[in-house]
Amino acid sequence: MKPLVKRLLLFIFVPLLLSLLLVAFMPKETAMRTYEVFGVKIAKNPPQSKLTELGVSTWPKWEGGPTKIPWSFDAEETMYLLEGKVRVTVEGSVGTFEIGAGDLVVFPKGMNITWEVIEAVKKHYSLKK
Repeated sequence: MKPLVKRLLLFIFVPLLLSLLLVAFMPKETAMRTYEVFGVKIAKNPPQSKLTELGVSTWPKWEGGPTKIPWSFDAEETMYLLEGKVRVTVEGSVGTFEIGAGDLVVFPKGMNITWEVIEAVKKHYSLKK
C-alpha cells in the first residue's frame, strides 16, 4: 500500500469511522436538549429515567382543545406535554415560542403569558409548593 493511502486511512477514515460508530451506539438518553426562552426552561425529549425520577406519571393531568387563554402562574409550574402543540407569548416580551409533545417545561412563579393551544393538548403538571 502506498504511504499516502496509509496516511489517509490513518488520519481521515479511521477517526471518521470511529465517530460514526460512537454516534450510532450513543444512548438515547443523551439526546435531551435543554434551553431557556424568556425565563421558561424547556427540555426536549427528556429520558424516561428523568420523568420517573420526577414522578411525572403521578402528576395531575390537564387536557384542552384549540383555545387562547391569558394565564398567570401563582406558583412555579412544571409540565410534561404528552400530546399537542402550544404557542406561548410572555407578557412584555417580543415574540413567541412553541412547546409540544415530549417537552418538559418549567414556568416560573409570577409569569404572565397567553397560552394558545394550536393542537389539542394532554399534559401532566406539578405546582411547586
